[in-house]
Amino acid sequence: MGVVKPLLLVGRSPAADNVGLGDENRIVRLRPPNSAPSDDRDAALIVDDCDWTAAQANGFRIAVGRDACPDGASSSYIRLPAGFAEVGDGDVMSIYPRSGRVRLLYRRSSRHNFFLVTERCDNYCLMCSQPPKKVDDSRLIDEIAEALPLLDPATPALTFTGGEPLTEWRRFIGLLELSRDLLPDTAIHVLTNGRAFSVPEVAHAWAEIGHPHLSAGIPIYAAVDHIHDYVVQAAGAFDETVLGVLRLKNLGQRVEIRIVLHAITTPRLRETCSWIARNLPFVDHVALMGMENTGFAIANDATLWIDPVDYQEQLKAGVDALSVAGVNVSIYNLPLCVLDAGIRPFAVQSISDWKNAYVAECDDCSVRHECAGFFSTGRPKFSRGIAAI
Repeated sequence: MGVVKPLLLVGRSPAADNVGLGDENRIVRLRPPNSAPSDDRDAALIVDDCDWTAAQANGFRIAVGRDACPDGASSSYIRLPAGFAEVGDGDVMSIYPRSGRVRLLYRRSSRHNFFLVTERCDNYCLMCSQPPKKVDDSRLIDEIAEALPLLDPATPALTFTGGEPLTEWRRFIGLLELSRDLLPDTAIHVLTNGRAFSVPEVAHAWAEIGHPHLSAGIPIYAAVDHIHDYVVQAAGAFDETVLGVLRLKNLGQRVEIRIVLHAITTPRLRETCSWIARNLPFVDHVALMGMENTGFAIANDATLWIDPVDYQEQLKAGVDALSVAGVNVSIYNLPLCVLDAGIRPFAVQSISDWKNAYVAECDDCSVRHECAGFFSTGRPKFSRGIAAI
């Protein structure tokens, strides 16, 4: 199938390549060197030697580039690590001078921007792509709050993920209020396990944010409580999650139900989708999602892996149950060639561009431009059904 790799969004630059940065961590927005910086958070993006003259003439105090800093440069400078993703005007990055670490937080040209709010979580999902950690990472919310004013107000969509973003729910609500004020036209999607919304105070605080394009993506992995609780490794999670969904919808909030497809969830997918159609027909969207083989999914491969061609009957039945009931349903993260032809119209290109890839079999495919392709993260596993259409 070939080797597929994600874009490098995090890396370390040797200390010798960084000039005049001091010890203070900072977040910067990249700008063309021939423009004027709005404030000291704007950094000139150096592409060639001529850019240095323009950057210094326009008053940039910091610059970012791929080549070594020339002698006599007056700006502070950080050199991007080898192999780092392409960057451009309006991109936002964090710089940690002591370690030389560089992280690309936001790409203006991307439709798939996201912020990691925390690595803490009260679920411990068997297939979690971001395994939870018991750490104090509250600084991440501060970092996001610092970055948000630098984002392009025309950003079409922004996702907040974790861990569980509502771990420090009061602070996170404040972050969403800031997003409302700075990005009123941006679709804000929060990936949450939904359990916090079972508390009325949390659900009401969320509703009072008043962002017109705010939604919560909440997983329900089975119509049977003990199966859902087993998948998320948390007793009582099903009841709290369903109650959370009900509270949000009672307050007029937008909710997406997410079901990751693997060997535990797919055998009863018809039942799960029928249950949603009967009991939660008012949710705004249901996403049936191919599994990303990374994080805990690798450790639990023997328990979770099932070739997508082997659950097509259940997937088709689930899609039919929801669509007939008038529930908006989509298939995420699965290539078109492994899907039953009857449900291909429900498939969308959902994999984030920084970790999206195609294999040799895709080269001659007539529908590649419509296909989700594959994850390039972790240890990709490929269906025996992969073939050009």
